[in-house]
Amino acid sequence: MTKVRPIDDQDAVAVVDRLSAAAAAMREAPNRRGSVSMIDGRGSLLFTGDLHDNPTNLSKVVRCSRIARETDAHIVLHELIHGERLQQGLDLSYRMLVKVASLVLEHPGRVHVLLANHELAQMEGHSVSKGGGCMTTLFDLGLRAVFEEEADLVASAIGEFVRALPLAARTENGVLCSHSLPGPMMMDRFDTGILDRELEADDYAPMEGSAWMMVWGRGHAESQVEMLAEEWGISLFCLGHAYVESGIGIGGPRTILLNSDHDQAMVLPIDLGIPAPTVESAVFDAVPLASVEVHG
Repeated sequence: MTKVRPIDDQDAVAVVDRLSAAAAAMREAPNRRGSVSMIDGRGSLLFTGDLHDNPTNLSKVVRCSRIARETDAHIVLHELIHGERLQQGLDLSYRMLVKVASLVLEHPGRVHVLLANHELAQMEGHSVSKGGGCMTTLFDLGLRAVFEEEADLVASAIGEFVRALPLAARTENGVLCSHSLPGPMMMDRFDTGILDRELEADDYAPMEGSAWMMVWGRGHAESQVEMLAEEWGISLFCLGHAYVESGIGIGGPRTILLNSDHDQAMVLPIDLGIPAPTVESAVFDAVPLASVEVHG
């Protein structure tokens, strides 16, 4: 673990420096291959679902992962911003990005933060809603309220951080973690080689970009998932993006769906030293975050 000093998350210079340092660390990480964060060797991985600005559950995730105590422990995080906990009508979920940027720097190569549709929408300025209005607008208003004339500098650093995010994390035992997968109707336009290369500006384009398709896709067909599993050599896909009331659900013979942001939030520990779990065993292995205590 690398000691990282706490910062004032209302200090624009400190926030920009923290986000920029984490972006550089992710881009330059030795385990980065194309748009994938590789998780090599043995140890453990904790896969999380969407977090949507739930700092309490983030603290529970960190504790449950044992990343501060075990040098071969890993966490996969995604969908960090745009929660329902507004303050005076403002979305201040930029603070979750700052917290996670600090985790990236504290645990080099072991905190794997993935691109998700809400971060992409915020970076590109596209409208996205969780039932409470346009979250990108509320997020921008939050930055303006906190940082005033320096809000644009912080927004630029957030964009830098999001552009550094990989599309997926992959383990040696055949697990691929990503926010989602392209929908069936997208497959004729989706570049299946995207994981092997760096992302380009066109990849983020709505409807046409392969990164956009990867984080926005829904309704995955079994035949499509099987094709991607064969193409990429994957035994199990771990995804978010879908609301699962119980916290974890089976999306198909190779697909697990997780939520980590609501009262029934679940996380999935994966032993990297044995074959990938089946979807059935993964459901039994999942841990409810309600059972995790956070001290201090």
